Formats: sequence, C-alpha cells, structure tokens
Amino acid sequence: MRILVVGAGAVGGYFGGRLVQAGRDVTFLVLPKQIEQIQAQGLRILSPTHGNFTAQPKLITAAQLASPYDVIFLSVKSYNLAGAINDFAPAVGPRTVIIPVLNGMHHIDVMTEKFGKDAVLGGVCFVYTEIDSQGRIIQLNDVQSLTYGELDGKKTSRIEAVHQGFSGAGFDTVVSADILQEMWQKWVWNASLGAITCVLRGNIGDVVAVPGGAELCVSALLECAAIAAASGYPMSETFLAEKSPQLTAVGSTLASSMYHDLTDHARVEVDTILGDLVDRGRKHGVSAPIVQAAFVGLTIYQQGRVRAKAAAS
Repeated sequence: MRILVVGAGAVGGYFGGRLVQAGRDVTFLVLPKQIEQIQAQGLRILSPTHGNFTAQPKLITAAQLASPYDVIFLSVKSYNLAGAINDFAPAVGPRTVIIPVLNGMHHIDVMTEKFGKDAVLGGVCFVYTEIDSQGRIIQLNDVQSLTYGELDGKKTSRIEAVHQGFSGAGFDTVVSADILQEMWQKWVWNASLGAITCVLRGNIGDVVAVPGGAELCVSALLECAAIAAASGYPMSETFLAEKSPQLTAVGSTLASSMYHDLTDHARVEVDTILGDLVDRGRKHGVSAPIVQAAFVGLTIYQQGRVRAKAAAS
C-alpha cells in the first residue's frame, strides 16, 4: 500500500513518521523549502512515553507528483485545505482513498464535491503534538489514536485494507461503523472548548475559578450539542457526562488548540470550527450565543491580523 502523507507537520509528521518506523511505504508531500531541512536533519519525533525516532522518509513536491497513491492521509489546517487539494490532486486515481482528519465537517463537503463520495473516508485522530523551535515533533502526552470509516458506515474490503496498512504502527487504530457521529463528537468538543477558552481568554482552570465560569462552560457544550442534534447527530448522555467534568475541572490547564494559536498571535480555524457550526445551527433555528460570541471575537482578531500584515508589507 502506497501512502501519501500531505505535509510533515505536528499531526501528519507524527502519524506518518510512525508508519515509516513500522516499515510502511510512505511518502511525504512537502513544500520545496521543507525538503532541504528534512533531508539534513531527518523527520524527528520526540515522545517521552512511546520513544524517540528519526526517519529519513521519502519526500516529494506537488510538481513531482506523477502517479496515483493508494491512500492519502490529510491533516492540514482547514484554512490550507484548498491549497492542499490542488497539490495532491494529481495523486488521486480511480481507486485512491483519502483519509482526512481535519476539524469540523466542511472539508468532507469540499472533498466529496471535488473527488466524489467514493474517494473520501471519514477520519478522527487524537494526538497532542507540537513543532519546537528546532523543527522536531514533540508528543505532549501518551494519547495517539486514529479512527476511520466509510461515510455510509459499511464494512468494505477497502476499509479493511486501510486498517491492515495502518494497524500495528505504534498507535491505536479503529474502524468505525459510524464515523460521521464520531466526527461530530470531536467537533462538538473542539467547538465547546475553543469557544470558552478563546472568548474568555483563559484555560479551563482560569475560567472555573471565577463565579459563573463553570456554568458558562457547560452552557457552551450544550449549545454545540443542540446544533449537532438538530443536524441529525445527537450527543449521547454518556458523551455529555464524560465531557462536562472535563470542562469544569478545578485547576485544569486544559485549553483548545485555537486558544494556543490565539495566544501565539497565529492564524486560527475560526470559520470551520465555530463559523460553520453557527451557520448549521441557524439553519435549524438553534441559537448559540456563546459560540456566536467566540466566532465574532475570533473573526475580528483574524481580520486584524490580515490588516496588520498588509500594513507591514
């Protein structure tokens, strides 16, 4: 199975690197400027629980793509989706399957329209990694799982082939019979955590330390769950019972990736994590004032970044 990993960032680099370590046939699609760095230093993964590893993987640029791959693993930020699609499109053949693990659901609509429903699987990953100042991928805890499945939930020979290719590579793998539900669960969680930490400018411990903070956290979760339910993907009582304590834990340092991007003055995935969710809620008559406030605030922030860059140039 020939696997093309689009990008060598914190997520794609980690899962792709582990696949290389396990002996799989993996090629990384990277920008020309990244090739020299990776060739010189290797793809370096540092993990306190799962072990360090340096790979010298196969690398290719978009201009060099000339034949289809069996599987394309896609983990770019949502605001880079259009560019990534243009880059890897030559690698999509009639039997290629794409496994995207982006946040939200908008990317599924975009890619099924571009490549057809048969080409796209659903995917959810959980891994907490970052790129340090030396370009190394640092794993921050021991969570590392990848779930995938056919969008219609069927058990097919190709999903079994994908599972065989990805299993046993040092991270947990699961074939889901209801991958869209799992993607919505992750979206509800990311949007709830992102809305609270970004609009209130603090981690969960900071928020719940203030009177009324815990109630706001639960309210944000229920807003997101209500939109999911109206869209046909209700959250189970078990899910809500699990997530509510995580959003109200005293002293917790938990914060969303959007919050970390915000505090780093970086670009944020506001449109796909919050904006698209608010739009879907509005279509179903579901109000989400906390999520709406976070969306407005982060959009103002994002527009300010664009103006600042324009002024600087």
